[in-house]
Amino acid sequence: MRDPALDRAIGAAGGVRALARSVGVSQPAISSWKRVPADRVLSVEALTGVSRSELRPDLYPLASPTHEPILLNTEAAPDIDPIDEARASEFELIGALLWRSPTAETLAALQGLQGDGTPLGLAHIALAEAAAQTTPEAVRDEFFELFVGVGRGELLPYASYYLTGFLHEKPLALVREDMGKLGIARAERAGEPEDHIAILMDITAHLLRGVFVAEDVDADGFFARHLAPWAERFFADLEVARASNFYRTVGRIGSLFIAIETEAARLPS
Repeated sequence: MRDPALDRAIGAAGGVRALARSVGVSQPAISSWKRVPADRVLSVEALTGVSRSELRPDLYPLASPTHEPILLNTEAAPDIDPIDEARASEFELIGALLWRSPTAETLAALQGLQGDGTPLGLAHIALAEAAAQTTPEAVRDEFFELFVGVGRGELLPYASYYLTGFLHEKPLALVREDMGKLGIARAERAGEPEDHIAILMDITAHLLRGVFVAEDVDADGFFARHLAPWAERFFADLEVARASNFYRTVGRIGSLFIAIETEAARLPS
């Protein structure tokens, strides 16, 4: 008997033939599935919106009804400076949009973004407008083309790739080293190496909020080591990527924000 979550995914894709074409396998292969194979879970999730926790709860157990964490061992944040909170919120927003395709609820929330006349403020307004003009299905397809793909996505959002041209290289080892000092680890169900840009943005937000603390790892140092050398280049690529539509506005915000953070780091303390 076919798994009910797989049935929902097939229905969301428009049928067996449509799912097979999108995932890049034969129609008979899809017809033979009782549940989604482990190596196809992330692709099917990105294409159909049926979560990995529903498709393969044995591989991706649901952490809670509403939140699937990127990291383990997070705690409540102490009170922090309002400027650092604003920076943390920006890191968190951008990282979240690069981690998962936004749901209808997320798109609705993004429509409420406001901005001033600065370039970053105008980029926030553009993101709000883009959220109002797209649909969860359209942005899900865009996310798939950009970051998942059949074989691989148009962009590879990993420090190792941008800094060495290969995956799982020294930049990943250096991220893991700092994470070890902080006593944190990527949640196994996260399914991505720790040098994924969304994970790095999330860690930086937690450091700014004082949730993660280590003697020789702070937010500015972590940013300088793991994001500053390549993140602006990634966001520039995202702005002009062939598949980018909604995500072009995310790339613009990311480019501006990383440039601001990089310039601020050069100022005398």
